[in-house]
Amino acid sequence: SPHLVKALLATEDVRFTKHSGIDFKALFRAIVKRGILGQKSAGGGSTLTQQLAKQLYTPTAESSFERLLQKPIEWVIAVKLERFYTKEEIMTMYLNKFDFLYNAVGIKNAAQVYFNTTPEDLSIEQAATLVGMFKNPSLYNPIRRKDNALSRRNLVLNQMVVADYLSQAECDSLQALPLVTDYQRISHTEGLAPYFRQYLRVMMMHSKPERKNYASWQDQLFYDDSVAWETDPLFGWCKKNKKKDGSHYNIYTDGLKIYTTIDSRMQQYAEEAVYEHIALNLQPKFFREKKGRSYAPYTEHLSAAQVDSILWMNARQSERYRVLRKAGKSNDEIRKNFKTPVPMEVFTYKGMVDTLMSPLDSIRYHKHFLRAGFMSMDPYNGHVKAYVGGVSFVPFQYDMVMLGRRQVGSTIKPYLYTLAMEEGFQPCDPVRNEPITLMTENGEAWSPRNSGSKQLGEMVNLRWGLANSNNWISAYLMGKMSPYAFVRMLRSFGISGHLDPVYSLCL
Repeated sequence: SPHLVKALLATEDVRFTKHSGIDFKALFRAIVKRGILGQKSAGGGSTLTQQLAKQLYTPTAESSFERLLQKPIEWVIAVKLERFYTKEEIMTMYLNKFDFLYNAVGIKNAAQVYFNTTPEDLSIEQAATLVGMFKNPSLYNPIRRKDNALSRRNLVLNQMVVADYLSQAECDSLQALPLVTDYQRISHTEGLAPYFRQYLRVMMMHSKPERKNYASWQDQLFYDDSVAWETDPLFGWCKKNKKKDGSHYNIYTDGLKIYTTIDSRMQQYAEEAVYEHIALNLQPKFFREKKGRSYAPYTEHLSAAQVDSILWMNARQSERYRVLRKAGKSNDEIRKNFKTPVPMEVFTYKGMVDTLMSPLDSIRYHKHFLRAGFMSMDPYNGHVKAYVGGVSFVPFQYDMVMLGRRQVGSTIKPYLYTLAMEEGFQPCDPVRNEPITLMTENGEAWSPRNSGSKQLGEMVNLRWGLANSNNWISAYLMGKMSPYAFVRMLRSFGISGHLDPVYSLCL
């Protein structure tokens, strides 16, 4: 918004376009008026670039002397910022770095939180209100301290007159307007990458694993968490590290800045791709297929009793069931409660809608929706660039990236060939492309099927086998080695899930 830029320059750094990081005129004025004459209202000498340097690199000073020592460092950083970035980029970074309270970090979030709009649509008085918060966001909070915020807004408008961005008449008319906000609190369930942010939150706030806090069937999870606690610095970071007062960090209130490898543009494309693929392609086909079926959304091979059993198993995992149990309700009372229609919100691809439905029917309704996960990784360094755990976080908080279970499929074959190379095989070793039968430990014959008949019966090499994802050659290698050796090798790569040491694992 041009209003935002003008308000910012008029208030924070009117000579922003004329200096190279340090405004010596403003600095000299500040030294004379504040340092010599003791005029606290004389303003500071920091440029917008210096303020950005402070935001980016300077820790909070514990004394005036320490703050004085930080100033020369900020000057050096400011000059370097001016060398490597354009004025527009510096201003953009400054606007996007500031914390406007209420989880509104950056001007885009601030415009949404305080005025329910976007930066480009901010009016002059709205832009002046947000710029006024740069001096002290708590003191000039337009939600809790409207009088202070109004006075500060009007001061910013006056500064715009001084800088020739507004006429006095325009300023007077704008100052006469009341301070009107449209508060929209930001939720961690909204915005980009909600599944990833939830995963990060849970990981960083994890407590040290204790066996008593895990169910009897969670031996593997307890083992995995214990290993992660000892080997992963990020796992339980808030519990492993303490503040100066000896208390643990709180991810919500301690102002932690967490930098991730997520690429916001790739994340946006990934979320749109998952949503469109499910909502516009797969889901309509699934709805048409299951429409009018008494067993929907389950397979026709399940009886009505089996479907009912599955639904009640899901019901017992719900918060409603736990609350009713805690209140001492009997099984019959709980069943009646789950079958009684109540007002509720349900998910649709057009948004949440209000309806009247029984809790049990709502479980069945939401089971109709297909799930999907998407994760993009840089193969050169392992950095996760995009992470989509589902189509919508609020109704479907089960993270399909981290928690979803799926067949490994042929993606496991490179690991098998890795083991083969370690055992002395070479990529050019010849092998015949033909059906193969192996005898399992219990004496049964196992003969994998292959897709396609390319070069059937011919001699090929291992490189060809991997490139064509050939099941017969994978089975041949598995027979030459051992399912147990393969499992050990997979464990060495950090694969911690359940693995059966059987021949079919290689497919």
